[in-house]
Amino acid sequence: MLKKTRRRRSGFTLIEILAVVVILGILAGVVVPRVLASSATAKTNACYQNKAVINTAVEKYYFDIGTWPLADLSDIGADVNSFPDGIPVCPVDGSAYALSITTNRIIGHAH
Repeated sequence: MLKKTRRRRSGFTLIEILAVVVILGILAGVVVPRVLASSATAKTNACYQNKAVINTAVEKYYFDIGTWPLADLSDIGADVNSFPDGIPVCPVDGSAYALSITTNRIIGHAH
């Protein structure tokens, strides 16, 4: 008598693959918004840090030279000792920082 043996196939069933895809979709739905929010927060914090560093350079310039720098900060930007790579731009919108001629502080870019 012939005995029929069923071979068990190795692999995943459609249900198993579908379950994994659903789980990955749920994880992506939770993680992606958090990552995007952290990126925006990091850019805003970097903008505030840039303003603080530039304000420090402005004060140093005043104490060293005796006058306040120009509003467009071109004189500080030309000094490679202060900013070797040039004055940074705002990471939030890519705009340049400016100096208030009344307060001698970096203005704008309050995100």
